[in-house]
Amino acid sequence: MAEKEEVKLLGIWASPFSRRVEMAFKLKGIPYDYVEEILEHKSPLLLALNPIHKKVPVLVHNGKTILESQVILEYIDETWKQNPILPEDPYERSKARFLAKLVDEQIMAAGFVSLARADEKGREAVAEQTRELIMYLEKELVGKDFFGGKSVGFLDLVAGSLIPFCLERGWEGLGLKVITEEKFPEYSRWVKNLERVEAVKDCIPPREKHIEHMNYMGERVRSA
Repeated sequence: MAEKEEVKLLGIWASPFSRRVEMAFKLKGIPYDYVEEILEHKSPLLLALNPIHKKVPVLVHNGKTILESQVILEYIDETWKQNPILPEDPYERSKARFLAKLVDEQIMAAGFVSLARADEKGREAVAEQTRELIMYLEKELVGKDFFGGKSVGFLDLVAGSLIPFCLERGWEGLGLKVITEEKFPEYSRWVKNLERVEAVKDCIPPREKHIEHMNYMGERVRSA
């Protein structure tokens, strides 16, 4: 009998970065052990495995440590070939990587960090900056069920875990409506498609608890 493969993920229930890795595992049907970390009391294991950033997610695969969610997603896709998540075409793959970087860097910075720091008067201006960035995703979704075409792919996991199932909860806690179906019809249709995918749906954090968590994270940003 073959020895069981070690696949362990350290994450936090509310983190879009660890949730997207779980989505990838479920899409590919990969069994894994999950270790829940606590934001304020990081375990010695996490600190030992990721001493530079001290953040989740951390993947341990047969004794090897892989860090950073997008790097982990690519590692998963290259290691387990079934149900590929990265586009096969080199141009489409480069575009997915570029837009994923836009999501995790610029949309995250505007839609969470800057928004949390803005006063009530400044929030609408920051919200508009966030809309302008999300419009790039809106245009990319025209004529598609998902960014990956007919099936969920790399950019769906990155953008889906962060925007509708995380940032929108933070905006809700602030009483802001950043995205409307009227202005973002393609995005809105895409979110509904994502919610019907079992591997995604299983990894969406509970709404009310998540809104509370995002309010708490916003307070941390403001007091930093």
